Amino acid sequence: MTDPISIAVVGAHLTGQPLNHELTDRGAVHVATSTTAPIYRLYALETDPPKPGLIRVGSDDPSAGAIEVEIWRLGAAEFGDFVDHVRAPLTIGRVVLADGNDLAGFLCEPVAARQAKDITSLGGWRSYLALAGAAPA
Repeated sequence: MTDPISIAVVGAHLTGQPLNHELTDRGAVHVATSTTAPIYRLYALETDPPKPGLIRVGSDDPSAGAIEVEIWRLGAAEFGDFVDHVRAPLTIGRVVLADGNDLAGFLCEPVAARQAKDITSLGGWRSYLALAGAAPA
C-alpha cells in the first residue's frame, strides 16, 4: 500500500467551491489550510467555472506574494486519476509553502496570465471572490 499524496489547491477546488467535489468524490481529505512562500503571483483566469492561475515568479519579483492554499490528501491511484483530468492552462507541479516544504499543487502556464487580472495582492481566491461579490451562497 502506498502513502497518500498531498496536493495544494488554490481556487475552484477549495472547500465550498464548484470543483471541490472532484477531490471529495475521490475520497480526498482536507488536512490543512496554509499559504505559499511569497514567490507567486495569482491571476483571475477567464474560465468556466472561474478559476485562478498560480504562477511562480521568484522572490525578486516585487509583486510576488504569499497565497492561501488548502492541502488535501488522496490515495496514489486517486491522485493519478485527479491529475489526469486537469486541463490547460492549469498544471500540477511543485508548490513551495511558507514553511519551506514543497508538495504537488496547482500551477498555471504563464501564457494564460497575459490577459488575466493580477489578484496577488488579495492573498487568495476566496478574498477575490468576496471582493468581486461572487462568493457562493
